[in-house]
Amino acid sequence: MHAAAINKKKAFTALFLIELWERFGYYGMAVLLVLFMKDYLGFSDSKANLTWGAFAAMVYAVPTIGGWIGDRVLGAKRMTVIGGIVLGLGYLLLAIPGPTWLLFFALGVVAVGNGLFKANPANLISRVYEGDPARVDSAFTMYYMAVNVGALMSQFLTPIVRVNVSWQAGFAVCAAGMALGLVNFMLMRRHLKGVGSAPDMEPLRVGRLVAVLAGSLVFAVLIAGVLQNLAVARAVVWAAGAVLLVIFAMLIARGERHERNGLIAVLLLTAQGMLYFIFYQQMSTSLTLFALRNVDLNFLGYLVPPEQFQLLNPFWIMVLSPLLAWLYASRADRGIDLPIATKFAIGFAMLSVAFFIYGFSGNFAEAGLVSAWWLIWGYFFISLGELLISGLGLAMVARYVGPNLRGFIMGAWFLATGISQYLGSVVANFASVPDDLTDPLLTLPLYTSLFMKLGAVAVLGTLIAFAMLPLMRRLSVHPETE
Repeated sequence: MHAAAINKKKAFTALFLIELWERFGYYGMAVLLVLFMKDYLGFSDSKANLTWGAFAAMVYAVPTIGGWIGDRVLGAKRMTVIGGIVLGLGYLLLAIPGPTWLLFFALGVVAVGNGLFKANPANLISRVYEGDPARVDSAFTMYYMAVNVGALMSQFLTPIVRVNVSWQAGFAVCAAGMALGLVNFMLMRRHLKGVGSAPDMEPLRVGRLVAVLAGSLVFAVLIAGVLQNLAVARAVVWAAGAVLLVIFAMLIARGERHERNGLIAVLLLTAQGMLYFIFYQQMSTSLTLFALRNVDLNFLGYLVPPEQFQLLNPFWIMVLSPLLAWLYASRADRGIDLPIATKFAIGFAMLSVAFFIYGFSGNFAEAGLVSAWWLIWGYFFISLGELLISGLGLAMVARYVGPNLRGFIMGAWFLATGISQYLGSVVANFASVPDDLTDPLLTLPLYTSLFMKLGAVAVLGTLIAFAMLPLMRRLSVHPETE
């Protein structure tokens, strides 16, 4: 059955909701993790930042394998369910009090579960809207809103549970959300009949399933070991970068002319996306620690947990996503389709505004504390930039890469994202505060100096992105479809 014969709205809803609940669990965990390591486990700023960065790199690197398994081994729909189950187990492990090694193993399980899950719902979305490239932008923008609806709910809820119950109870909420998402997906799975990769259309091969589960356990243990040794983590990240370049070089060399153009376009836009995610990583590292030390947490009578400011990102994206999706669809109806490369360039301009806002906030501090309003409006611009860059990253793959490579290249996009997440943690450590430094007047200039420098880098990124537009127009030829 071809995707055109299905109810696209119901198929999209099933995928939207599983992504929402998966992201509920992930971001509920993520919002707690840096402060959990610092306040509960006693890690230094530097160790907490780099551990989070190494974990994020693993989280985004493994989907390269998960996308391939979904395409070639078990099927994208099956991997969506298997990945969700593994993620839920990882959150349950985080909810168990225990020694530090248990934290690292739990993070290994979460990274593997995310890898098994992540590329596959996006792959299914691209198959639902196969042959309709203009609608792909709109669909992926709305799909990206699912990420942020889930994140908004959990990033509001888990800090409150952490403050009023315990850290472990916060992680347990994440596991419950993932379980709810899986139950809902199984109930709605009938709407995806006929949509999937080739193995989805065949009977399940138990031997392959056992091999994938066994390999997942091995990978979880290996990742736990890497996270406990940050020197090894750094080496793994650089090796992953080299592998990414080799993959693109091989695919470009072997592809047909229209395939090469699409792959080169994806490579260039992926490089821009990597620069973006260095900025994105500041939300869970330097911006959260800035909120802890240098933001007035009493906002309109509510004492804000410092990590809860991260919910501003999904809040603004939830507000902006429908507006951008409507704009893309209305322009498509008139035969006007703004190139993704142009949207990337505008996204960098928004990013520069965000970090200049953070940097300038120090000029209006009182006793070393700035108003929460500076974070609110900075997050508005960083979120708009995110929608224009990361929100369209998957649409970029769907538009420029043929169906036979799509799942794998989506995984490569996530691998590039993971590398830049680690680099973002390295950048955050330029504002690392020694444990004995507690005076807000002394910590404030560390953060504002970093933010101003990042704003300048974003300006440079904007100029480069606009300078690349003529080249991108020559490369942006949509590949043949099935």
